[in-house]
Parts: sequence; C-alpha cells; structure tokens
Amino acid sequence: MAGILKAVANPKLSLNLFTPEEVQRIHQATLEVIETVGVRFPSRRAQEIWAAHGAHVDAKTGIVKAPAHLIEAALKQAPAMYTLAARDATQDLPLDGKHVWVGTDGCGVEIIDLYSGERRRSRLQDVEEIARVADALEQVAFHWVALSAQDKPAHTRGLHEIAAVWRNSTKHVQTESIYNESEAKAAVEMATVLVGSREALRQRPVLSLMQCTAPPLGHDAGSLDAALIGAQAGLPVGFMTMSACLTTGPATLAGNLVVGNAEVISATALIQLAYPGAPVFYAAAQTASDLRTGAYTGGGPEDFLFGAAGGVLADFYNIPISMGSFATGAKEPNWQAGLENTFSTFMASIVVSDMLLGVGFLHGSRIWSYEQMLMDCEIYEIVRRVLAGIEVNSETLALQAIREVGPGGNFLKHKHTRAHMREIFVPEYLDRRPYNVWEEKKDGPRDWARQKARHLLETHQPDPLDPAIVREFERIIAAQER
Repeated sequence: MAGILKAVANPKLSLNLFTPEEVQRIHQATLEVIETVGVRFPSRRAQEIWAAHGAHVDAKTGIVKAPAHLIEAALKQAPAMYTLAARDATQDLPLDGKHVWVGTDGCGVEIIDLYSGERRRSRLQDVEEIARVADALEQVAFHWVALSAQDKPAHTRGLHEIAAVWRNSTKHVQTESIYNESEAKAAVEMATVLVGSREALRQRPVLSLMQCTAPPLGHDAGSLDAALIGAQAGLPVGFMTMSACLTTGPATLAGNLVVGNAEVISATALIQLAYPGAPVFYAAAQTASDLRTGAYTGGGPEDFLFGAAGGVLADFYNIPISMGSFATGAKEPNWQAGLENTFSTFMASIVVSDMLLGVGFLHGSRIWSYEQMLMDCEIYEIVRRVLAGIEVNSETLALQAIREVGPGGNFLKHKHTRAHMREIFVPEYLDRRPYNVWEEKKDGPRDWARQKARHLLETHQPDPLDPAIVREFERIIAAQER
C-alpha cells in the first residue's frame, strides 16, 4: 500500500546566491549567445519550427540563431505549475514551487549486487527490483529509470524499462531513456493505455520525458523529436544540461551557466513554439571536469553551487526544475559519498528545486548501490527537517510545561514531552550506540542499509497492474521491436 510521501515543503531557510542584477546578466548573456553564436538543432522538424517563427537556420550545420524577443516570448507561454500524476492518485506530485520531491537517478550501467556484493552489468530484473524497493520508501516520490536494461534490444530498451517500473510501483515515472520519435510514440501509447485515453493522459500525465542536451550548445536529433512527440501528447518534457567547466563549458562557473542555460532555454522555447502552454521543466546537472583527468567529478563545491544556481534560473523563467543531486563520485558508500550528497542535496533543496534526482548512485551516476540509496534517503530526511526550521507558537514555546517542571525537574515524563517526542529525529543509519556495543559488533550503516534493502525487496508488493494493461504493454513493445 502507498505511504505518505515526504517532501521539503515551504522551507524557512533561504539562500541568496545571486543578486537580481546578476541573474539578469546571466539571462542577457544567454540570449546573446543564442542570437549571435547559435545552438545546434540537428532535427529537421525542429529546424522547420524555428524557421517558421523567423529564426535563422543554417540547414548545413543545423545551427539555429534565434532573436532574444522570440526566446523570451516563447518562454512566457510555459505553465509555471502543474502536477505529475502517479498510478496511485494519492501519490501525485504538485510542481508548485513549494515542494522538493526526490527521485532515483538514472541510466546507470552497473550495479553492486545486493546479495553477492559483486559489481556487474545491469539488466531488466534490476530495474524491476529497484522500482519495488523505491516504491516502499517514503522519501522517494518518483522514479527515474535507474539502470539500463542491457539484456534488452537497444531500440526498445527504454520501453521495457518504463513498463518494468509501472509493474513494480504506483509512483510517477520520469524517463531519460526515450531517444527517438518512434520510441516516444510507443511510450505515449503505453501511458495512454495506463490511464485510459489521450484526454485522460493530458489531465493525468503519468509519464514525463527528460532529454539530455549535447554540450556545448547542441542537441541530439532523436531527443528533440521525442520531446516534441511527448509535448504534443501533453507529457511534461525537459532538457538537462550537463555542461562541465574546462571541457564542454568555460572554466568559470558563470560562463558554464551561460552555456548550459542556452541549451536548456533554447530547447524549452522550441517546445513552446510548437505547442504553446505545453508543460515543460528546466533540468540541470552541471559540474566541473577534474583538473587531473578531465573526468566528470560528481561532487565538489562547483557542483553544489550549480545545484542551487539551476533552481534560481528555473525560478527566473518561472518553470519547474528537475535538478541532479546526490550521484557522488565515490566508489562505495563512504565519507566522500556522505559529504558530497549532503551538500548537493542541501544546496538544491534550499532553493526549492521541484524535483531532485540521484538517490542510489556511486561513481558519478554509473554504479547503483542499494545501500547508498537508503542512506541517501536519510540524508534527504535530515535536510528536509533542517530546512523546515524551528516552529514558534504557544505550544512549541512550552511555557506551561516549563512552569510545571520548574528548576531542577525533568521533562521526560511530562505530557508535553509525550505529545511531541516523536517529532525528534531518530536516525536509521547514523551510529549513536555506546562505544562498547559498536566495538563488540563492528557493524555499521552500510550493513543496516543492506539488511533493510533485502527486507524490502523480499516483502514489499506494490499494487499490481491490471493484467490486461500488462498485455497491452507487451503488444506495443513487440510491435516496436518488429
């Protein structure tokens, strides 16, 4: 059965990362880049849409240069708020600028096996099992397809994955694994089967599509076509920049923000030109390349600042955001993972990023770990409580209890304590035991998380899908494979 989902809601703490003037300068620099340098749109359909609205399109290179007024007018068409629907309507997620919902991360290719502890390639069964465990966790509000089903054909893999999640969870699905027009049409058909009709899907989008940009200043043709198909059907669509300082973006953080922002808002404007008012979201997971290797870092102060900056920019454009968080560069659940995932989650949450991605991954979104997933949920729970701040009212000030206990007394048995004691945070994975108990057992958070994950996998059963819907999914995927 579905539990009550937990979210950061109306945080009392706030962060002033930029002045209004600085946000405006980033925006103006972005518009200048789009208009004078251009962004590559290799999709013929995308080029036709741009040309029909007066943008300059170089058919040979695919580079589009759009005037600032066209971009700004298009972005104003995007809805500021909408709801991500779930198979279970009690788990619908309002994207209203007041909540931070957490999801799994996506598209990893390896997993640390929950029982053998060995690292191996991912398969469809892993997608199913991760979805089932995530379905049981109150902190996880929606799914990204966590791992690639590498035992399925590449051209239908994304469809197998979303079907597997829907079979094993009642929560919303946001996929980053639909890469072309044909797959997108099949995914829309599957979502339509799930809710009953095309009109019902518009009212209750149980699927949303996220596409990665191709930095610097580019997009993938198939991803653009897929996004346009999704938007036509009323599915929320977003574009995620992963531009990295030094390699696919300038070395400076502000410069990297401009490059990534140009990618995201140009594609968002395209969707609005094609389908005004279509639900869209900003998406970002910018980073800095490692100075020693040039590799993706998955952590560090630059990532934490980018995590907040993306939320500020999405607020400026008045659209929701799906922000990359967690996804530590650590190779196992350890001190590095805790540090990086805590900072990234805090920074993205304090600016109220609507959707927060990443629980469960190691090595920069490459390797899935159940233990990390559960410990990431505890990190999020701590951040959620911190951002709620301290409530001050006649009940919380506890004056009557203080009078009754008085100097030298003890509050433990007082009725006020009994009424409020369960509001105090009780960790699952922070070790607060006496030293002698730890010394005797020598176990720890990773062991406890592994044990709980195994328990959830072996006992949790989400509400099943109608067998007729499952058969329809199989028919759609089989047709796509043919």
